[in-house]
Amino acid sequence: MAQDITDASFQAEVIESSEPVLVDFWAPWCGPCRAVSPVLEEIASEHQLRVVKVNVDENQQTAAQYGVLSLPTMILFKDGVEAAKVIGAYPKKKLVAQLALGG
Repeated sequence: MAQDITDASFQAEVIESSEPVLVDFWAPWCGPCRAVSPVLEEIASEHQLRVVKVNVDENQQTAAQYGVLSLPTMILFKDGVEAAKVIGAYPKKKLVAQLALGG
């Protein structure tokens, strides 16, 4: 299950993480966000990623910092650096390709 994080915990949970972290920027009113969430969980379990969720309505500072203007937006962080960014809900195969995770 993806962990909800906030502006306050983003640095510790994502930037300082020793493992790759997939950040799902979402909002409760966003239908495509709800549709893509279980797909992200599958991808995480298959690719040894941690998934965290940032509610953009409650955490606007982090969303603004990473240029999140459309939902859903997923950003993969590796060693505290943005490695890939996907905007929009896509089928699992396309998400894996867009995130450059391989097979």
